[in-house]
Parts: sequence; C-alpha cells; structure tokens
Amino acid sequence: MANIEQIKQLREETDVSFMQCKKAIEETNGDIEAAKEILRKWGSQLAQKKSDREVDQGIIVTYIHPNGKIGVMMELLCESDFVAKSEGFKELAHEVCLQIAAAKPLYLKEEDIPAEVLEKEKCIYQEQMKDKDKPKEILEQIIAGKINKYEKRISLLSQAWIKDESKTIQGLIEESITKLKENILVKKFTRYEI
Repeated sequence: MANIEQIKQLREETDVSFMQCKKAIEETNGDIEAAKEILRKWGSQLAQKKSDREVDQGIIVTYIHPNGKIGVMMELLCESDFVAKSEGFKELAHEVCLQIAAAKPLYLKEEDIPAEVLEKEKCIYQEQMKDKDKPKEILEQIIAGKINKYEKRISLLSQAWIKDESKTIQGLIEESITKLKENILVKKFTRYEI
C-alpha cells in the first residue's frame, strides 16, 4: 500500500495525476526517485500513443531576452483550444523559448539536419584526428561519436534541458503530454540575435 505522503510528494514534484503517482509508488515500493523514472517512462509511452493525433490548435510565443539582443518566436501546437489557453501549456512554451534563446539550436530535430552539414562536420573531425596514432576503426568510432553529439547539440528536441540536464526537450514535452493529456508539437521556431 502506498504511503499518502509519498504520493502527495510525488504529485507535487511531477504534476502527474494522483492515481498514476499511486501506481508508480506501489510499483517501486515507495522509492520516489524510481517512481519518477517510471512516470517518465509512462509519459514517453503515452506521448507515442498520442503522436498520431492531429494538432490544429496552439499558440505563437515570443521571448525577448532582457538585454534586448536575443529574441525567439515559436509555434507550439496541441489538440484543443482549451489546452492551448492553459497555464501548463503556456509554461511549457516559455521554457522551450528560453531553451532556444540559451542553447541556440539550428534545427528542430536530428532528422532535419541536411546531409551536407553533417558531411562538412565529419570532414572537420577527420582533419582534427588525422595525426592521431589510433587504428582506423577506433578513429571512425570517435568521429561517429562526435557527429552524434553535434546532432544532439544543434537539434532542439535532442538538447539537454538547460534547467535539468537529465531531461531532453523532447522529454520535457512528453511530461507535458502526460499532464495535459494531449499531443503537443513544436511546429517551428526562429531565433534572432544581434
């Protein structure tokens, strides 16, 4: 039986429904951190199920950094006008705008990166590694690892969240999908800097 205080604590920390928190606490025998991981996994599964649902509502959000030299405009979509007007949705939109301003992503997701950009980056890494005294297979693995890191660094959804590096932006969106019970999608964004 789950302890009511543990359920309350987990609910406050995650904003997930009382029943989901209770199930997670029971499944982990009261381990709050393990319960958070289970909720994150369930959120990812729920996001997968909802990903096919049409998103034709949402908001366009802007953020101007206090120095007035960085600005972001983003289109965040959801399924209903009700959710688009909710505080949780607006909070998510603000957090993603802050991420864009701070982390300077160039693309929405890794699949959006043109092959020629990756090829150019690969050539740079090969040039850097040419004097290394390592077997060819090892050098190729190192270069592949660097390319992978580069893809994650320049793709918004793959980036580590600036406020909690244990989560990606995709993970943050999936948490909101779990809380708001609707499919959520970053449609596009633009970042300006002087």
